Amino acid sequence: MPKIEVYSSERCPYCVAAKNLLKAKGLAWEEVRVDTDPAQRDTMLERSGGRRTVPQIFINDRHVGGYDDLVAADRSGTLAQLLGAAA
Repeated sequence: MPKIEVYSSERCPYCVAAKNLLKAKGLAWEEVRVDTDPAQRDTMLERSGGRRTVPQIFINDRHVGGYDDLVAADRSGTLAQLLGAAA
């Protein structure tokens, strides 16, 4: 199984949409809440190259990006490649 991390906050509709897309694909993820743990926001900023918005999604420690980036990766086949590399 791939290691999927989703940095998110409670009131973020794009976070919900990203998690729904992953769920629809039968994937599990670790949710990292940046709204309840400021240290995690700092970690997210460092890992994502300074991106401040949530969600920020990582697959096997590779930064995928936010929700729009996840959808684009799914449509282009890149997401399947990332997931396949983890198998």
